[in-house]
This record gives sequence, C-alpha cells and structure tokens, in this order.
Amino acid sequence: MYNPDKMSKKPLGARIEDELMKYILQEPVEPGQKIPNEFELAGRFGVGRSTIREAVKGLVSRGILEVRRGSGTYVINTNSIEADPLGFGRIEDKYKLALDLFEVRLMIEPEIAALACRNASREELGILKKLCDETEQLYRSGRNHISKDIEFHTWIAGCSKNQVVETLIPVINTAVYTFANLTHHLLMEETLSTHRAITDAILKRDSVGAKCAMMMHLTYNRQTIMKIVEEREKKDG
Repeated sequence: MYNPDKMSKKPLGARIEDELMKYILQEPVEPGQKIPNEFELAGRFGVGRSTIREAVKGLVSRGILEVRRGSGTYVINTNSIEADPLGFGRIEDKYKLALDLFEVRLMIEPEIAALACRNASREELGILKKLCDETEQLYRSGRNHISKDIEFHTWIAGCSKNQVVETLIPVINTAVYTFANLTHHLLMEETLSTHRAITDAILKRDSVGAKCAMMMHLTYNRQTIMKIVEEREKKDG
C-alpha cells in the first residue's frame, strides 16, 4: 500500500497522480488496456476514491488515460509528460491533435525522406533496414512496437543530416505515439508495406520514390483517423 510522504509539498492528488503514472509504467499497463477501478486503486494507494478521481483526471489531461463511459478507464499513451517537451500530452482532443500532426508531417517528412536518400551513410542505411525489420517483427508478434516505430522514423530524420529537422523529432515522435494509441493495430499491413517501401527507396537512394512512399504511409494513417472521427461523430450525433 502506498504511504504518502506527509512532508511532501505536493498536494495529495498530485502525488497520487505521480504514483499512478509509475504504476502504469512499471506493471506495465500497455496502451489499450484498462487500469483497475477506483475502489481497487483506492485500496492500493491507501487514499479515498475522490483522490483517485483527481489523479485520474490529471492523467487524462496529460493524454495518458481516457475514461470511456460504461466501460472503464484505459491507458491511451505511456509517453510521460517528461518525454513530451512540447506539451502535446495536455491537448484533450487527441483525434484533432492527430490530424493536425499529420498536416505538419505531410509538409516535412516526405522531404526528410528525400534528404535521407542523399545524405545517409552506408552504415546508417544498414541500421535503417534493421529498424524496419525489427518493427515488423514486433508488430506481427503482437508485442508493443511503438517505441521501435518511433526509432525508425527518428532514424530517417537523423539521416537527413539537417540540424533543424533534428529539432522537429519530438513532433514526429508525438505523432507516431498518438496515432498508434488511437488506432491499435488497425493498419498493420498498410503500415508495414509502406515502411518497407520507404526503406527500399532510401536504400536505393531514390529520393522521388522515398517521398512518394512516405506520403502514401502518412496518407493511409490520416485516412484511418478521419474514418474513426467520422464514426464517432455519427454515434454522438
């Protein structure tokens, strides 16, 4: 049972929010999985249910949890706020955030892939192929592939050898996390085939092919989010 430090300057709700985040990461509770109910969490941390509700509300505002009426509270993202320097986790409408991120990614990532074709070393190309293979293996085995997917896109950005692009990596990382946490394997085959097309084009130093493959990858993903948003609007309407 959690024993709150009475000397801590943080309010109890904020402390329990931190402990709940640690619990999610250490168990781990993966995106798409449900956390225990209020009663169980209150017992685990030795606090009242109102404090648990406050902690959950805090993690909802950070984009870690989502409360689904009649179903429970689910983890939608394990990217803690410390790893979110731009503060995207505080944005409540994750579907709108995903679409906005795709707008930005469509502006820059096809060109990043083209730059990678021109500037990546032979060794870096070998690592890119390895990352593509590892992402596919994790995805097909049903294990959490998100970190490896992020590593794949981050590596392409690094291969561009553009120092401004490197500062934009947190935007790409957040976009990959947000998409994966909202869609839960809906686009496995499309994702893997376009990852492979991007990789093959970069390996051949085919900048036009890499741009087209990246645009196709992002377009498939954006269309999926659009479809989910439309279905949600129909239900709400």
